[in-house]
Amino acid sequence: MSINPRLLWDNCLNIIKDNVSEQQFATWFKPIAFRSFKPATREILVEVPSMFVYEYLEENYVDLLRKTLTRFFGEGIKLNYSVVTDRQNGLTQSIAGEDPAAIEAPLPKTRGNQPPSVIDAARPQDIDSQLDPHHTFANFIEGDSNRLSRSVGLSIAEHPNSTQFNPMFVYGPSGCGKTHLINAIGVRTKELYPQKRVLYVSARLFQVQYSNSVMQNRTNDFISFYQTIDVLIVDDIQEWMTAPKTQQTFFHIFDHLFRNGKRIILASDRPPVDLKGMPERLLTRFSCGLIAEVEKPNTQLCVDILNSKIKRDGLKIPAEVVQYIAETANGSVRDLEGVINSLLAYSIVDNACINMRLAERIIKRAVKVDDKPLTVDEIVGTVCNHYNVPESALASKSRKHDIVLVRQISMYLAQKYTKMPASRIGKLVGGRDHSTVIHSCNTISQRLKVDYAFQSEIDSIEQSFKIKK
Repeated sequence: MSINPRLLWDNCLNIIKDNVSEQQFATWFKPIAFRSFKPATREILVEVPSMFVYEYLEENYVDLLRKTLTRFFGEGIKLNYSVVTDRQNGLTQSIAGEDPAAIEAPLPKTRGNQPPSVIDAARPQDIDSQLDPHHTFANFIEGDSNRLSRSVGLSIAEHPNSTQFNPMFVYGPSGCGKTHLINAIGVRTKELYPQKRVLYVSARLFQVQYSNSVMQNRTNDFISFYQTIDVLIVDDIQEWMTAPKTQQTFFHIFDHLFRNGKRIILASDRPPVDLKGMPERLLTRFSCGLIAEVEKPNTQLCVDILNSKIKRDGLKIPAEVVQYIAETANGSVRDLEGVINSLLAYSIVDNACINMRLAERIIKRAVKVDDKPLTVDEIVGTVCNHYNVPESALASKSRKHDIVLVRQISMYLAQKYTKMPASRIGKLVGGRDHSTVIHSCNTISQRLKVDYAFQSEIDSIEQSFKIKK
């Protein structure tokens, strides 16, 4: 009597579960669905939810998969994949699995402290990586907002010679942990491969270095230096949006490193498609690897981050205080750390216990709390003041361009910052109906995509909201 192939597959999963971490199993193996086994051809078909999961499995776990399958299904097993390409319409793509690739093993560290000339006289002198040793994977707390980025970042650090996910483009709002993550990748790479030339640099410092090289007539030396890097990590590249000469120079550095299989890791506060002013040829290169978003941490992740720092610093803070800080810090890791540091300082200076009363004092001084939501009236008043148009004009039947524009912007921002339905927004902004609100929002959205000057105007208005609050 033959054993059910699905039962054999479940046995395989149980073995795999014992050989990887709980998080790795949940991320990469739990989503795999067993589809069929053909005894005649020794073929197993499994379904994976995306091309990304397929590529990651083949790159990192194919050896473990094949050994486990062989144990339960026998020798000569061929693993095939059905990759979901359009879940809504039930579309899949069939792919035959590759032969297991040799797993790249880190080089021993025994010679890591010797001078570069002893290790390899042909290589350039070693450099200061400019990495923050405190930003590591060990203290990068994982949550829903950063799980994918952290998993891929760790894989890159452990297999820097792999061409998969190159470049890695990390983006997200300020304070979400991007800088910590890209530093952790560099630190871990340097730990495992001390001979690698790893360099972290901010976009602004890169630009300053480039400007200095131009003034000193040493641009070729500047480019040549960066072309020797094995793992180049550049932070805040949105700083280059108005720097065409820096963009052009980085393009040549990027191209050289990419063609020679070197690692490139980039971080920005926005995705490549929103880097206005960057040349298309650079944006396509930024997008050809992995684009990974790091979102603001939710309340639970903020609690976990706080508890980790509290434990690390040897503090005692009541759970209710930790929860309060997590809920009021607006999802910023920097704000969380700033509040804890301030609590520690005040408790030492005032010889006071850390309690809710002290936390409330610190929060008011350290964090901008969004305790008062914007109203439509405040939005209309701000927009009218920005364009010097009287509020009463919005209710008129005038079709003058400046009045129509102010009315449309007010409706767009009211929809963005309030939870009111379009019909209610229309009544409050000039007494219009819901179709006018929808048309106005679409008009403004489309213009923002193509008009950079107009985008700056809207940014200025939105910034004034924050100042008023």
